[in-house]
Amino acid sequence: MTATDPALTALAQGWCALSLLHGKIEAHIERALESRHGLSMREFSLLDVLSRQHSGPGGHLQMKQVADAVVLSQSATTRLVTRLEDRGLLTRYLCDTDRRGIYTDVTEAGLALLAEARPTNDTALREALDEAAKNPELAPLVKTVEELRVPA
Repeated sequence: MTATDPALTALAQGWCALSLLHGKIEAHIERALESRHGLSMREFSLLDVLSRQHSGPGGHLQMKQVADAVVLSQSATTRLVTRLEDRGLLTRYLCDTDRRGIYTDVTEAGLALLAEARPTNDTALREALDEAAKNPELAPLVKTVEELRVPA
């Protein structure tokens, strides 16, 4: 295969289209969350991921798992957790069985803000997808996203 191979060119074009769709969606949601709730998209995602934890076995995520879930480095995730903790939206405490482990829970204020922001996130996502669907390059990707069913 060469750099001018049609298969590679098509692959690169597909990747560019996917990247463009992601950027458009993220920017639209970011603006909506920030303007209405004072939350970045990463902050919303972190609150959402952490709100799904439970107190049973394996119910709390380690910081690496949280970082993977919100697609950030561990250090960036720690800074994000600290910012939200400073705002009273999260709390941290040591793991009972492993003193090196630190758990993070969403506070009542964090859960309330998340519940308030979720419809904004959902509406902004729908708006961004509807707008992207008007672009012939992005329409097939939008259709794929809409048909995607992720197991719970």
